[in-house]
Amino acid sequence: METTSNIQVENKLLHVAASPHVTTSETMQRMMFDVLIALIPSVVVAGVVFGLQAIVLIAACVVSAVAAEAIFQTIRKQPVTIKDGSAMITGVLLAFNLPSTYPIWKAALGAVFAIVIAKQFFGGLGSNFVNPALAGRAFLMSAWAKDFANTPFPFGVKPAGTDAVTAATPLSGGPTPGLWDMFVGNMPGMLGEVSALAILIGAAYLLWRGVIRIRIPAGMIGSFVVFTSLFGIVTGQFQPAQLPTEVLSGGLVLGAFFMATDYATTPMTARGQLIFAIGAGFITALIRHFGTLPEGVSYAILLMNVATPLIDKYVKNKPFGGVSK
Repeated sequence: METTSNIQVENKLLHVAASPHVTTSETMQRMMFDVLIALIPSVVVAGVVFGLQAIVLIAACVVSAVAAEAIFQTIRKQPVTIKDGSAMITGVLLAFNLPSTYPIWKAALGAVFAIVIAKQFFGGLGSNFVNPALAGRAFLMSAWAKDFANTPFPFGVKPAGTDAVTAATPLSGGPTPGLWDMFVGNMPGMLGEVSALAILIGAAYLLWRGVIRIRIPAGMIGSFVVFTSLFGIVTGQFQPAQLPTEVLSGGLVLGAFFMATDYATTPMTARGQLIFAIGAGFITALIRHFGTLPEGVSYAILLMNVATPLIDKYVKNKPFGGVSK
């Protein structure tokens, strides 16, 4: 016959509850603010490289994104969720994909499109099927592509003998800076993509916090290098010494660490995420080599976002104790 103490011990060990059975102290809000912290180095570099106009553009995108989410949810009589920080991230990432000279009102409109059309129309955070910031950039690129053409010279320095105040980026035919200049951000480009160093500092923080894993960024950048090399061999233009320049140019590093890792728009399984990453790297290389656009990171990630449900359908983990087909 069981004693009272035995029954008490058994009750503590055998606790019946609904799933999930594994919990964590991390919250979505905490994760979003970790991402915001990780974006600070790139915000600082953007301000140093491009001046006050860069900070104003970032602020305009953030304010527009937060306001759009609050107004939409209020009109729809839904709980206002701006405190979770996701709208702020969308605003910052959208600004990071724009040149500092981009018109403020157009950037604000892009932020509204990103929040209302790409996010809230599909149910809000976690229900959007494409990355909102990249959707906003694609909208602006489709409507006003000319505004992306030129960016200011970094640090206010212009090459001797020119009266121009802007320059084309390396991918769009502009001069190619040295690798160190490209790494730290001393080159024309979009706000958040010029400094790989700042991006990697933020990425290291996210990896340390466990917010992202290296699988997707490494897979995407590695895949891009492989397919860029193959396409170069096929076209007879392969130059191994140009590979670091290809990686540091454009938004590859920014996209790989901060947009391809979005939880809601990427596959759930490790194998699925690897397929996603390889596909994004392949499409980026394909657009850069054979497309009319100088940059393909945004469209590559968006296309793989659309393919994510299909990947999740066919790439699944085997249930514990299950038998493989």
